[in-house]
Amino acid sequence: PSSVNYKTIKLWKVSERDKRPEGYNLKDEEGRMKDLSTVTSLQVPVLKPMDLMVEVSPRRVFANAHTYHVNSISVNSDHETYMSADDLRINLWHLGITDRSFNIVDIKPVNMEDLTEVITAAEFHPHHCNLFVYSSSKGTLRLCDMRESALCDKHSKLFEEPEDPSNRSFFSEIISSVSDVKFSHSGRYLLTRDYLTAKVWDLNMENKPLEIYQVHDYLRSKLCSLYENDCIFDKFECAWNGSDSVIMTGAYNNFFRMFDRNTKRDVTLEASRESSKPRAVLKPRRVCQGGKRRKDDISVDSLDFTKKILHTAWHPTENIIAIAATNNLYIFQDKLNQEMHG
Repeated sequence: PSSVNYKTIKLWKVSERDKRPEGYNLKDEEGRMKDLSTVTSLQVPVLKPMDLMVEVSPRRVFANAHTYHVNSISVNSDHETYMSADDLRINLWHLGITDRSFNIVDIKPVNMEDLTEVITAAEFHPHHCNLFVYSSSKGTLRLCDMRESALCDKHSKLFEEPEDPSNRSFFSEIISSVSDVKFSHSGRYLLTRDYLTAKVWDLNMENKPLEIYQVHDYLRSKLCSLYENDCIFDKFECAWNGSDSVIMTGAYNNFFRMFDRNTKRDVTLEASRESSKPRAVLKPRRVCQGGKRRKDDISVDSLDFTKKILHTAWHPTENIIAIAATNNLYIFQDKLNQEMHG
């Protein structure tokens, strides 16, 4: 499913065709009906190869259930239901029923002036159809079990990192807001993204993340100007590779970052027309904060904040990634960075 006008959800069917039938009995090659008096013999239609065509057709429209913009859609592992989340509510739908949904989370206060946080992302567990997680603008994650009650206002687990008072600043709450949450394929871990970091959480450890990865720590000194140009509110997504050993997320200047959880190595790559010729191997990029600069280093002051990689996706089994940069979609695979993928 996809959210189209941000409040309406549409289900699409995507199909590929590389053969076409020829030799109809009642139609000519143009598809017009033949004069039946001219049909004197029967023939068996045959399938002939043709150029691959991808066809997309709308199947269902799920509307009128959200007051605020939909920020997440997640299909359940039962392949029958899915959920959609907006700032204040999460609804559960059946894929075959378009005019009815069940509200499973509602954080809207009686008085909107008492509102202290909003829902930022939500996802079903990959194997247990009763479990889902949702993140908030306060940096918390709540794991919910639909078997416990119909309305999941009471979470089963709350994942939250205690704040270091020495790091407290005007921007602390803004940059701690979680913009995306993704279950690992194994279902054991959660990957989250906030403004400056990506974090891996173990479902069995609620008090702190298992791993913290600095995506662009060099921006910590730039938060004031990033607040002024509204970039500090950008919502970056994150993704796991098929074996849950590497994570990926976007950054500015059309950069995206990969972190190998086993070797602890990381790499910065660029998705742009200038550096992405077909079959070319991407060169690692490096941002410097002053001091000594290597030949190909990019100064933090020359980063283009209008070019941002917010959306990334990783193929579930192969080393193929999709990167959305402004109005371009880049597909990279395999030899993208061998030392990262092994």
